[in-house]
Amino acid sequence: MGRHSTASAKKPKRGLYLSIIAAVVVVGVVSSGVYLWVGGHLDPSDAAAENGCETAQPLTIVADTTIAPVLGDIASAYDAASDGCVTTQVVAQDSADTAAVLAAGGLDADAWVPQSTAWVDRAAATAASLGRTSPEALVGETLAATPVVFATTAEDAAAVASEPITWQRVLDGTLPAILPDPEASSASLASLVALGAHAPAEDPRPLASAMIGLGKSIPDSTSAAFGSLASQAQPSVVITTEAQVAEYNADGPSQALTAAYPNDGTVVLDYPLVRVGDAATEAKAAAADQPAEGEEPPATEKPDATEKPDAAGSDARIEPVSFSSGTHAESTEATEAAEEPTARVKALEKFAEVVADATESLNAAGFRASDGGGTIDILGIAPEGPAAQALPLDADTQLTMLRTWGVLTLRARYLAVVDVSGSMEEPAGNGLRRIDIFQQAAQQAVSRFSGEVDLGVWAFSTARNGDLDYEELASISALGDAAHAQQIGGIIQSLPSRLGGATGLYDTVLAAVKRVREGYDPEKVNAVLLITDGKNEDENGIDLNTLLAELTKADDGTKPVPVIMIGFGPDTDLQAMQQIAEATKGGAYSATKPEDLGTVLVDAISQRSCRPDCG
Repeated sequence: MGRHSTASAKKPKRGLYLSIIAAVVVVGVVSSGVYLWVGGHLDPSDAAAENGCETAQPLTIVADTTIAPVLGDIASAYDAASDGCVTTQVVAQDSADTAAVLAAGGLDADAWVPQSTAWVDRAAATAASLGRTSPEALVGETLAATPVVFATTAEDAAAVASEPITWQRVLDGTLPAILPDPEASSASLASLVALGAHAPAEDPRPLASAMIGLGKSIPDSTSAAFGSLASQAQPSVVITTEAQVAEYNADGPSQALTAAYPNDGTVVLDYPLVRVGDAATEAKAAAADQPAEGEEPPATEKPDATEKPDAAGSDARIEPVSFSSGTHAESTEATEAAEEPTARVKALEKFAEVVADATESLNAAGFRASDGGGTIDILGIAPEGPAAQALPLDADTQLTMLRTWGVLTLRARYLAVVDVSGSMEEPAGNGLRRIDIFQQAAQQAVSRFSGEVDLGVWAFSTARNGDLDYEELASISALGDAAHAQQIGGIIQSLPSRLGGATGLYDTVLAAVKRVREGYDPEKVNAVLLITDGKNEDENGIDLNTLLAELTKADDGTKPVPVIMIGFGPDTDLQAMQQIAEATKGGAYSATKPEDLGTVLVDAISQRSCRPDCG
């Protein structure tokens, strides 16, 4: 498949929101970059003159990089069929970057084809966060679709399929999965929604736990994720789309991938044609000026900037008409006053019809038709598409899921402070001691942290280290360092041998906060994670009021260090814990039964960046 009809915009560095400066840079590339006029003419006006059009209608369509090549080929045929009356440029750009440019108010294009309608909502949310008005965008016809699949190597396919391939296996961790960054991948974000749909509605912890596990290693791109499959310790899958597997295999890799389809259904990504800027305004005006047969013309009223078509697409589907002359720079005022659709409106609608009829071309590129139809004859792909799963892929659900992901995968510096007083020797009621229960919970929690997390460990009890109630067992360092991670594991195993003394809580809290603040990293959440089964028993140390006063005095707002306190067993002083948490904008959690400690740890970790407004 040729790629001659697409131009690529340079991609700025991506974060949760791209900066305005990066957006402006991309705008400049799109607006002044390489225009490769398709249809056989460098000068569109020459082509128009040759074929009887007063002026050729230029179209600029920014399309996600995954679909831009095939749209470019379809656009070539479309322009040729127009006898030179339309010249279409397809610009390839990642949806995340285009969304940022649109949010910044500078997308110089007539239409956008993102990888999922969700990107339009992301652009609106980004604009709001930047204090800008919502961008002019009208979501129209779906041009193509592709289901979310689990990709694995041909070598590992049999092992992966030894048990039913389901979302539930990803949720409970029995099917190792690699998830490209949901901040940039529509497939990854939709998969989080799918995982949420299979998680118990009454208990958010399994989903949070799965997200933490998936966030341990986040590839920057889908191609990077594919490349990491061969180096995994056990057969694994990459959560991606059918079209991306098809594209990867079409490039002739040394080891082809196989698309595995979840037995419990999957989600399907749409590729809508989104009119933007003046083109959106013109399309809305044209739709408003064309009432259905037998209806009176509606009162003139400008639709909301982000209005979307209803289920039937009535806001965007205009009856096909022949081309007429017009210019790319028609003013919004003139458009709103026009009784007939503009040349741009007609050209974009005709383009959508041409793509809808190009099922064979879409299938050859690994895409399904807008209704999911068509047969794909590509290595590693099932000929017929899977059944779609009815899941809530609305904007609110996806944005909420994205925020949750951001919380759970946030980079952090923790100082874990563990109670090793004598009471930890007491039985937990299930045949294990309290310290045994903590060991199990700690091992599970640490195993789910990503290498981006810095972790240190203290143990505390009265007179633990001379006159001090606390002892440093491991300094705060990155878990990505294998030696440090191994040291942490050894410390957890050694805790039973360290038991003794009473609970020296208050002195320890103050010292721990000071230590975390000493090495403060403004790029991370810096926090104290303290686990105890008792209350303060150090009569020679500071009291609660003194502790609270010291914590308040030391916090000038520039280096916040929340104290996340977890108490388990019947002897904890929850009231004191809550006061400490409130003073540091942290959190206080209680495991009524020691065996509940593991789930409480997940709760505490999953809310680490929402202080002080955690629900």
